[in-house]
Amino acid sequence: MSLRPSADLRRQVVIRSSNRCEYCLIHQEDAIAAHQIDHVIAEKHGGATSLENLALSCVLCNRRKASDLSSLDSENDRVTPLFNPRTQLWPEHFLIDDDCIVGLTPVGRTTVHFLQLNSDQRVAERRDLINCDRFPPTDV
Repeated sequence: MSLRPSADLRRQVVIRSSNRCEYCLIHQEDAIAAHQIDHVIAEKHGGATSLENLALSCVLCNRRKASDLSSLDSENDRVTPLFNPRTQLWPEHFLIDDDCIVGLTPVGRTTVHFLQLNSDQRVAERRDLINCDRFPPTDV
């Protein structure tokens, strides 16, 4: 049975994330569409609709991640978990280098590749935000 997060739970997720996608760090005000609530561990894999398993995700990251939990690390071809914003810290796995997001660990590399965080579209989006002093976030 699929449970939609209540309005209160959604508000808690938004506040905790500082209104940014927890994967690519794009602020909701800078996105073309409203961010979505992502089940980090999808319900079909036993993930709960609880604050401990929800993340704020932009439409592009949420659509690409879907219910996946892992992919292949491009450096060593090993199955590697995707970044989990509930159990891992963004700066330990990623680095912002100009207008690109660089994966520092197997988890980071796998997530950058799988979510296509450095596609031409995403890099152009970040470049525009950098030029407007809207990216990167100062608290990451």
